[in-house]
Formats: sequence, C-alpha cells, structure tokens
Amino acid sequence: MKGSFAMATPVVQTLAEQKRALMLEKLVRELGPTIVAALEDPKVVEIMLNPDGIVWLDVLGEGMRDSGDRMRPSRAENLLGTIAAMLDTTIDRQRPTLQGELPLDGSRVQGVLPPMASAPLFSIRKRATMVYTLDDYVASEILDPAHARELRRAVRERENILIVGSTGSGKTTFANAILNEIAACADDRQRVVIIEDTFELQCAAPNTVVLHTTDTIDLTDCLRITMRLRPDRIVVGEVRDHAALALLKAWNTGHPGGVSTVHANSAQAGLLRLEQLMAEYRDTRPQPHLIAEAVNLIVFISRTPQGRRIREVVRTRGFANGAYVLENVPGDNHAGHDTP
Repeated sequence: MKGSFAMATPVVQTLAEQKRALMLEKLVRELGPTIVAALEDPKVVEIMLNPDGIVWLDVLGEGMRDSGDRMRPSRAENLLGTIAAMLDTTIDRQRPTLQGELPLDGSRVQGVLPPMASAPLFSIRKRATMVYTLDDYVASEILDPAHARELRRAVRERENILIVGSTGSGKTTFANAILNEIAACADDRQRVVIIEDTFELQCAAPNTVVLHTTDTIDLTDCLRITMRLRPDRIVVGEVRDHAALALLKAWNTGHPGGVSTVHANSAQAGLLRLEQLMAEYRDTRPQPHLIAEAVNLIVFISRTPQGRRIREVVRTRGFANGAYVLENVPGDNHAGHDTP
C-alpha cells in the first residue's frame, strides 16, 4: 500500500513498540485502501460509514459523495474494536459508543455499535492538513473582499470573533483562516492559548500553547488553567456548554483578540446560543450585556447543496431594549459564495 500510512518495517526496540506497530498494520488493513487514500487526500474533510455499509466522503468543493467502498458489519466492528484497544478503552454492546483520536493521524473518531444502531457506523473527522487563508476564500469568491478587510482589521485590533454555523458547515476551517491572520500579526510577546477537544486548530504564531480536554478535564477546567498561563489571546475550538461563561469573562478581563465557534443557525442565534450555554452553569441568569461586550464580530457560515456559504459578517453594537444591537458589515459584492 502506497502513501504516508503504508507500513514500512519499523525499528522495534521494545515489546510495547512492537505491539503498537502490529496494531497499526492491523488498523490499516481494516480501514482498507479507499479509506486510507481518503485520509491522505487533503480535499477530504470527513469519512462516514452508514449502517447499510456505504462509506461516504465529504469533499471540499464537492460535498458528500459515495466512495464506492462497502464495509461489512464484521469488518466495521473489528475496526472499531482495534481503535478502542489502541486508545485503551472498550466498545461493545454494553458500551456501544467510541470517541477519540484515530491512532494513525489524530483524526476525530465517533463510532457506534448495535443496539444503538442497526449496524456499526462511524464518522472520522480529519484534522486539517491545509490551512485556507482569507485570500484563498476571496480568490474562490467565498468571502467578500470587504469582509476580509474587516476581519483583518478585527484581528489587528484584537477584537473577539465568533464563528457560527451548524455541524459540518466549515467553522473550524474558517477558524484556521483567522488563526493564520493572528499568526501574521502576533509577535513573540503575544501569547496565544488554544483550547480544544481534539487537535484541529493550527496556529503558526511563535508563542502558542495548545491545551486538550480529557475525560477528567473539561473546557471550563482548561480555561481556568489558561488564566494561569499568562495568555494574551484565548482561542476555543468550540464552546458547547457552560464554559461559555468562563470564556466570555476571560475575553472581557484583559485577554481580547480571541476566536471561538458555536453551533447556531444565524449570527443573532449564535448570541442567543451563548446565553443558553451560560445558563447551564448553576442556573446562571442571562447576561446579554456581557455577551455583547465580549463578542465584537460574528461570522455566520452555512452548508447548502451547492457548497458552504458565508451568509453574514455582523458587528455587535451592544444590547438595548431587550435585544442585541447588530450591524451588518457591508460587502463589495453583496453576495454569499460557495466555500472550499
């Protein structure tokens, strides 16, 4: 098998290394050539197995397509079992779910076995191997040039940017484009701390620290630790629980210039979603004024049959008369475009 995942004869020094090498060979065989090739293809974002045995690929610029690969339930169950063993965990009918990082490349894996589903299924969300810049988005007529200028200005002036969209809408890819801008303007004295569940964000800034949640250390814990690591900019891959409160407080207390993503269906809905997440912390009352002060710019990106589209770039102007005061950033072209 060709490619970066092909198994060359390793130099084995210990029994543990020998066992891991054998397990990696087994994992590659169980994945099969189609999935291995998809893992090596920078245009493939996600690999999904449905219970009917069809393997689907989410490809940049194309959307979903049938890979042509068919996986029997026994092969899929063995594959998930191998991944679980390499992650020192278990997946079986009593514990029918698996989540973690693919031992080959760190891609995010979510697996499910019966009885939760009629047959084994999984989704492999790949780590980004290419960083699309704002220039790439503009060149592909994805991002309006005026919006790109506004985003660059926001990064330079250390404003907080919230990227909003549904699952698979391209939030993380766009966040990496923003991080690329941060790296371009951050010097050695500007310390960037990135917090995420799985390693998906990439930042080339020279003074960068990446923290990873675990089964025992959640996002709120990571944010608490971050405050003792002397951060200048705080970036959260995705805020999905009451950690939203800790993040917004951090942004508002001398750590501006951050980036985060949240699941919602519009720019305004993104702010309302933050309210809901904050309320999960010991029945905290809504704090819209805190949100309006912390979030300076909102980017809403959505997924359509024609591709991903950036729908809105919105500035937050405050909270008054029971509503967020939002201002749409005008574009040069006044149109949304397909994303990569």
